[in-house]
Amino acid sequence: MTTATSELREAETVRLVDYLAGELARAGVTHLFGVGGANIEDLYDAVHRGGAVRGVVAKHEFSAVTMADGYARVTRRLGVVAATSGGGAMNLVPGLAEAYASRVPVLALVGQPPTGQEGHGAFQDSSGKAGSFDAREVFAPVSRFCARVDDADSLTELLPLAVAAAQADPRGPAVLLLPKDVQQARIQVPARDVAPAPGGPATASAARLDTVAVSAVSDALRGAGRVLVIAGEGVAVDDAREELAELAQCLGAWVAVTPDAKDVFDNHDPRFAGVAGVMGHANVEDCLRRADLCLLAGTRLPLLARGGLDRALAATDVVCLGPEPPFVAGLSLGGNLRDALRAVTVRLPSRPQPCPPHTGPLPTPMPGPHFRARERTVPHAQAVAAVEAALPQDAHVFVDAGNTGASAVHLLPAPRHGRFVVAVGMGGMGYTFGAGIGAALATGRRTYVLAGDGAFFMHGMEVHTAVEYGAPVTFVIFNNNAHAMCALREEFLQGGVRSDDLFTRTDLAAGVAAAFPSLEATGAVDAAQLRTALLRSNAGDGPAFVAVACDPREIPPFLPFQSFTEVTKSKEGSDERGVVHVG
Repeated sequence: MTTATSELREAETVRLVDYLAGELARAGVTHLFGVGGANIEDLYDAVHRGGAVRGVVAKHEFSAVTMADGYARVTRRLGVVAATSGGGAMNLVPGLAEAYASRVPVLALVGQPPTGQEGHGAFQDSSGKAGSFDAREVFAPVSRFCARVDDADSLTELLPLAVAAAQADPRGPAVLLLPKDVQQARIQVPARDVAPAPGGPATASAARLDTVAVSAVSDALRGAGRVLVIAGEGVAVDDAREELAELAQCLGAWVAVTPDAKDVFDNHDPRFAGVAGVMGHANVEDCLRRADLCLLAGTRLPLLARGGLDRALAATDVVCLGPEPPFVAGLSLGGNLRDALRAVTVRLPSRPQPCPPHTGPLPTPMPGPHFRARERTVPHAQAVAAVEAALPQDAHVFVDAGNTGASAVHLLPAPRHGRFVVAVGMGGMGYTFGAGIGAALATGRRTYVLAGDGAFFMHGMEVHTAVEYGAPVTFVIFNNNAHAMCALREEFLQGGVRSDDLFTRTDLAAGVAAAFPSLEATGAVDAAQLRTALLRSNAGDGPAFVAVACDPREIPPFLPFQSFTEVTKSKEGSDERGVVHVG
């Protein structure tokens, strides 16, 4: 079987989809995620025939996007998703919205009915003609670039534009709408440069840094005594971990991280202050109050990352390094983060400085459930400790929304050589199931998915995809038989828990084991069983599933809930901290 690349070299004309598959492979794309259908089947045929890109069929288009998203986050390459027209296309929207909000480069290839049927009552028509809605107007708000390929020859111009838009700052999705007849049309293969097309890691050249801003930021840092660095996911995106660590040493700074960036700084380093924001540690606020200057690196500091810190930030000078301006007032240096960190560091004293003493990221004490559970349950802290004990240091971790996410972000140190991903752009439940699979297939490394039962019921059947493709993913389900964060909000904010968000008990491990006999599925009744099951999964080369019973009334380390407890008070008292509203 010839590859798509060799076919393109030998033929004067090829099908558009064969050209497209070849260009994806040439750009370094190794996997295409999606769900098939009549108006995208030609692309899947081309991918299959070409052999250079692996087609992965998901159970739902949302998860297909998150697979491409997870792939992009761990590889720093372009993630690609393909879907058919109609409902398949519309199911892409929430996943693309997450990639848009979190600045993840994803290319969506979306099938459309044949052009000759537009405006004539075609099934799944979204051309905008004859009363149909226009797919371009749907995708435009959640993409950096959206275009319809009206004729085959235009793809040679539109594809590079789409890829460049996805990878330029601010990164995000690009969408190409592909009518079926255009996919099948033959095109002349354009002359090629020797260099590969864009699509690999960080191919775009960095914008030149503003020398005035570099000098101003450097002067501010040299003049500061105590510095708190708050680092965000931009450090991972620009592969700037070493530069961040060097700058922190030169400054003698404390380093905190945003909830979606636990992996950008060694969580066991003496300088590590903890996680900032609503899932974070009180030590970060203490360090910020003691600091003369706060340096934001790779984060705009959105609400989830600055919750509880606004007053301290208002009383502290702020400097921001990164391509986008921050949400707080301060001095900004735009451009490539890695270049900015280097430019500033060379203007500082080169001798490493010790950081001032601090308490470190001590867990916030939270009360246990306020009544006895009807069954044996494992406290979140014990469950997370079991995960920490088993977690390989080169593993990737994907943490879902809800009480599970808050506990993991607060309590679980990031693996030293893997990603720790929390999708805080849209915070969609169930994101992790697809994203973890995409990351595992991209890298071949053990990947942990930490999610609650609510997230599992939304998109947990992607476990089937992991089984089908042998993805090395360990799914850890914290099963409290509830939408527990909703139930707690009802109790604290609305005068009592409604039964809607409390579920009848479900034995998820038994159900999954029955559905997938080849899958190692375990129901853990205590932390020791959980740790044993996780260690066993590490030794395998395919997926594993572990469910642990938790209590829905356990209050997570989540700042909006702390105002309703008597456990955590700042020196100024709870009135000074105020209630932080999220969601």
